[in-house]
Amino acid sequence: MDRKRLLAEAAKARENSYCPHSGFAVGAALLCKDGAIYRGCNVENASYGVTNCAERTALFSAVANGRGRGDFAAIAVVGGPKDGELVPCPPCGVCRQALAEFADAETFLVLWSTDGNSYEEHTLAELLPYGFSL
Repeated sequence: MDRKRLLAEAAKARENSYCPHSGFAVGAALLCKDGAIYRGCNVENASYGVTNCAERTALFSAVANGRGRGDFAAIAVVGGPKDGELVPCPPCGVCRQALAEFADAETFLVLWSTDGNSYEEHTLAELLPYGFSL
């Protein structure tokens, strides 16, 4: 897996962020085991509950395009003020749980970066130690 390429894809997705309310732009790139990448950005709404995170946008796009459980290997996330520097941006709890529905928590990797070169990497299991599943 080319981690820097995945982070670059997340940064490209971030360019499409719609964040007029928070001013915090996030991009995500979801990597499938076959090498396909699905990008997502955060999409805000004046009714905050309608807002969707970048990670779930990427995941839902992948599922809408026929991907399913077991297809996913990793996700990269980058975020920060719309016109500012990147900050550490791990997925929120809702996104972690959504990813856990479709990915093997022990092997699925989550990366984030503040400069596009160096990165922090964790398994989903580390980030969601008591995730809910059926």
